[in-house]
Amino acid sequence: MRISPVIPVVVGLLLAALWGFSAFAGWGVEAFCSDPGCVARLAGVVRLSSLFAAVAACCTAAALPAPGKRGAGSRFTALMTAAVVAWVIAEGVLFAGGLIVR
Repeated sequence: MRISPVIPVVVGLLLAALWGFSAFAGWGVEAFCSDPGCVARLAGVVRLSSLFAAVAACCTAAALPAPGKRGAGSRFTALMTAAVVAWVIAEGVLFAGGLIVR
């Protein structure tokens, strides 16, 4: 059964948006912090999480030209799988770190 390349790209973009809102739009602060000291500690967690987010973004960018090339399906699948896994790890680090700094 073949999956359309659009599905993993959309999943990656949705995970990227969720991470971006959690890290930079205040969702993480709203979810985990109630005092100013917590906000500073959460910034460290965001920096750690951003390492995985950068890997995920690079894998996604590298995978995008692949579907149009003949024989690049396995490369696209591998890169998008790595990207989705990295986004999930970035979200997990942000969530677990948020619980710890609370």
